[in-house]
Amino acid sequence: MHRRPAVGYLLTVAAAGLFAVNGTVSTLALRSGVPPTWLTAMRCGGAAVGLLLALALVSPRRLRLTRREVPFLVVFGVVGVALTQFLYYVAIGRLPVGIALVFEMTAPVLIALWVRLVRREPVRPRIWLALSLSLGGLVLVAQVWQGGGSLDALGVGAALAAAVCLATYYLMGERGAADRDPVALTCWSFVAAALFWAVVAPWTPFDPALLGEAVPVSLGSARLPLWVLVAWIVVLGAITPFWLSIAALRHLPPTTAGLVATVEPVFASVVAWLWVEQVLTGWQVLGGIVVLTGIALAQTARVTARRAAPAPVPETPAPL
Repeated sequence: MHRRPAVGYLLTVAAAGLFAVNGTVSTLALRSGVPPTWLTAMRCGGAAVGLLLALALVSPRRLRLTRREVPFLVVFGVVGVALTQFLYYVAIGRLPVGIALVFEMTAPVLIALWVRLVRREPVRPRIWLALSLSLGGLVLVAQVWQGGGSLDALGVGAALAAAVCLATYYLMGERGAADRDPVALTCWSFVAAALFWAVVAPWTPFDPALLGEAVPVSLGSARLPLWVLVAWIVVLGAITPFWLSIAALRHLPPTTAGLVATVEPVFASVVAWLWVEQVLTGWQVLGGIVVLTGIALAQTARVTARRAAPAPVPETPAPL
């Protein structure tokens, strides 16, 4: 296939834009009283059904599984997808969307450190500068000099835990992509995540009538049924940007796509500011810029040849 980098850039930016808008939409759903577990379950379940139907119609052979693959997919889906999204929702329920993403997007730094310290793979020296910039930027974002920090401690903890889960997703994804194509791998990871939440957070106490309730969607009087927000989260916040990200990797190297995808927290901050007036301080903006610089260095720190990782889960940068 003929690569067209301009198309890849456009697709990556479009995916980042949809993920960014989805952060604010998800925040509105959480504010309406939907627990993070239920919102995560609806998103994972909806994405799983959508991807299964799409692959079943387009290429059913790609859905074939062997018994040997099941344990890997269970861990991959539970840690990499279910917990990443749940922790992200906990974080944005307590932090501005852009700040939560800055913390979560430090995953590439954790990955580069893991392959250097644990796998003993060669890593460019820039990783240490990337780590220093990321840590220093997070200090500015949290404004730790203000009585221990200006941010909610549980929200920060959830965002950092999401970064660890996201790093696990990418590291396991490198292994999984060696035997299975990225689209099918991510599809089954969403299926595993949906089944996980069906067991851990069963829908027994959930009242479907809640989806019909009108919830505020702006600082004014505008209201929409909750099901509209959930439909957006599933279709335009998961399935569509997922396909855009996959399509972009046909035109761009994964590292390049990852660098372009760092615009997501910028977009998310602007959307949250315009939509729900989540205002960041000057120190937080500066800190975010410093962290994103560190992430960009970490994205290019690894020097070993790798297979393409799976497409990103929602609200994450593109793969390394």
